[in-house]
Amino acid sequence: MANIEGKRYRDAHELVDEQDESVSLREAAELAKETATANFDESIDLDLRLGVDPQHADQMVRGSITLPNGTGREVTVLALASEGKQEEAEEAGADYVGLDEYIERIQEENWLDFDVAIATPDVMGQVGQLGRILGPRGLMPNPKSGTVTMDLAETIEEIKAGKIEFRVDRSGNLHTAIGKASFPSEELYENARALLREVVRLRPASASGLYLRSMTMSATMGPPVRIDRSSVLSEVR
Repeated sequence: MANIEGKRYRDAHELVDEQDESVSLREAAELAKETATANFDESIDLDLRLGVDPQHADQMVRGSITLPNGTGREVTVLALASEGKQEEAEEAGADYVGLDEYIERIQEENWLDFDVAIATPDVMGQVGQLGRILGPRGLMPNPKSGTVTMDLAETIEEIKAGKIEFRVDRSGNLHTAIGKASFPSEELYENARALLREVVRLRPASASGLYLRSMTMSATMGPPVRIDRSSVLSEVR
């Protein structure tokens, strides 16, 4: 089995290495899909290096977007709300709904069996104490990403439909899954283009020089496919 997997990996690298230059976004989607040869449905990831310094608050790039073709994965949602809003969250499809019991569980058991946490503004005084646990993991509800809201039903439905959050790391890199290898390449392309448009829209006014410095797309177990920056800019503006 190890030899077979090694051969698959080498073949995938050879396929990408045959490309002498960076490719268009659509070609990258096709190549990333083609190099996904594992025996599970690999994620397709878009990796960006941005010309920002996140140590400066005014250059932090973060946001959310509902991908046009979804993410291809089941998303587990925790809704933290007062009793008056819990029924709304349950009816909208939240997997876990409550407040005090989940705050306690996260603090005492380090329970993190969810992908997205949302909260209503009126309980953020209590939820705020989870910041040291949820913050470093990108799970803390935040108004800027739309996860602190009174409209729980719409937010939960959007998340279940493929809404994702993204945030640049301390080195100026942004790593986001845009779908699965089982997606048609055109759907991967459409998801990537939608994400890139939002990232470009969020360019900080204080960022100088090149903003989209480099871009690659890859399957979970595949090599990175380099994307031509100039061709992307013409498609996302």
